Amino acid sequence: MERALAFFGAFNPPTVAHLSLAEFALRQTGRERVVFVPSQSAYIRDDQGKDFAYDNAKRFSMLQAAAESRPWMRVTDWELRQEKQPRTYETLVHLREEGIQAALLLGSDKLPELEHGWQHVNGIAREFGIVCLARGDDACRELLRDDPYLSSLAPFIQILDTPRTTRHVSSTAVRQRVAKLREIEEELSGLVPREILPLLK
Repeated sequence: MERALAFFGAFNPPTVAHLSLAEFALRQTGRERVVFVPSQSAYIRDDQGKDFAYDNAKRFSMLQAAAESRPWMRVTDWELRQEKQPRTYETLVHLREEGIQAALLLGSDKLPELEHGWQHVNGIAREFGIVCLARGDDACRELLRDDPYLSSLAPFIQILDTPRTTRHVSSTAVRQRVAKLREIEEELSGLVPREILPLLK
């Protein structure tokens, strides 16, 4: 059974922060691989309320491209192929059936959501384990100690203090800059012949 971390998310799009934090967690935990699990575009838009989501195939291909030069990284499209967005626990069980025992890798901003925003949290924690990336000034250890629900899960949660280098990077910032690039391209298309645009890039 391969020991891995399962990194769930929109990856809309994937950023250098996603990759470097995943690799950091891999080194800190001594696991063999990080499995990236992109969620469905409809879930990102409808349930998470994002104003824009790259389609399933585009986000999967972006992650696959990143994985080509990173032997520690694997990408699964299992959630993308399901009729509706699976629950995290279901995906972890599926990975186990494929021979991958994966702990859930998540950011510390998700800890307060576990009690009321997630399903099967006890199963996730006790059967698979949780590795939490502590971001910024999040007081994760105090939260685990003081919150009655989280303190019951504390033995199954490993806290990793993340490097500061990636804390300013977000998928939202990338999407905003891509939108600006598109605006600039549209403006340029009205100023120069269409054939010249590729030469200007």
